[in-house]
Amino acid sequence: PEPEPEPQPVVETIRFSAAGDNLIHSPIYNQAARRAGEDGKYSFDYCYEHIAPFYAEQDVNWINQETLCSDTLAPSTYPSFSTPGDCARALYRAGVRVFNLSNNHIYDKGASGIAATLQFWESMPEDVVTTGLWRGEEDYDRIPLQTVNGVTIAYLSYTEHTNGILLPQGQEEKITYTDQPERMQQQVKEAAQIADVAVVSVHWGQENSTTPTPAQRELAQQLADWGADIIIGTHPHVLQPVEQLTAADGRQVWVLYSLGNFVSAQADRPNLVGAMAEIAVEKDAASGEISISAPQLAFTVTMYGPGYSDLHLVQLSDYTDQLAAQHGVAGYCGQPLTPAYIEELLGSIFPQQSE
Repeated sequence: PEPEPEPQPVVETIRFSAAGDNLIHSPIYNQAARRAGEDGKYSFDYCYEHIAPFYAEQDVNWINQETLCSDTLAPSTYPSFSTPGDCARALYRAGVRVFNLSNNHIYDKGASGIAATLQFWESMPEDVVTTGLWRGEEDYDRIPLQTVNGVTIAYLSYTEHTNGILLPQGQEEKITYTDQPERMQQQVKEAAQIADVAVVSVHWGQENSTTPTPAQRELAQQLADWGADIIIGTHPHVLQPVEQLTAADGRQVWVLYSLGNFVSAQADRPNLVGAMAEIAVEKDAASGEISISAPQLAFTVTMYGPGYSDLHLVQLSDYTDQLAAQHGVAGYCGQPLTPAYIEELLGSIFPQQSE
């Protein structure tokens, strides 16, 4: 008799994506109100419909929700943001399930803003995962987890600052700052123990700089040494490099220092170019061994007409010279956002990828 074939190893695979700052200025929510056509309603779907096909190809979609979302706070824009909850629901319909909430605007509306935000996210569907905003000190031991295709992912996030806005007196802390290394180390080590993959995000760096600061690099290495498997940076509002670090235990850890803006109504050309990172995670069902691929970047462009009209995202692969000629940014900064300019910008940030 012929020998029986050896059993093939069972490998579980997930496709994980991450996007940068969903930064909702007044032209965006005013546009959403006009599109809804009803009092108190907002339709943000137009902003995201052109990138929904990318999300449909992923198993997990993560985003940095830069502004507070609620159904009770009045909308407001820079410097103290508040966004209608319909924005988050539009992202959910587009395919986003994991929302990072730790950033420099989390305390913009004080105690009432935190309460409204917590209430809103509790009202979202059960498959939504949030990270970075806790109910208080007793909640810090809770590590947000998500299991997809047999792979369990832990999510943590931290911020360098909150624009000088302190938590109101008498309130317990709701976030963790990067100058609290003991708490970060404890959480990251625990996440590495209880999950297959630990995804850690940090709101850090210098706004509008495409170069990571020494503090970013130092903290990234610490996070890797503590057990982080993927490190996602937010806050600069422009793209920064992607690098591979070697952790203390020999693991290779990818750090995306900044994915730039996702959606925004900013008027400088680099702020309108972002990226959606796609990472493949494989798990050997027998051994539990995890393999994480190098991030692949799908670049995006925030497109709008004069007066920030019809603001929406498009993938760079769909962005043409004809669209560039219609872009309203030239009316603000005096220079067009052409595909050639974007190619030059990306070449300066990711020189190895452009070779």
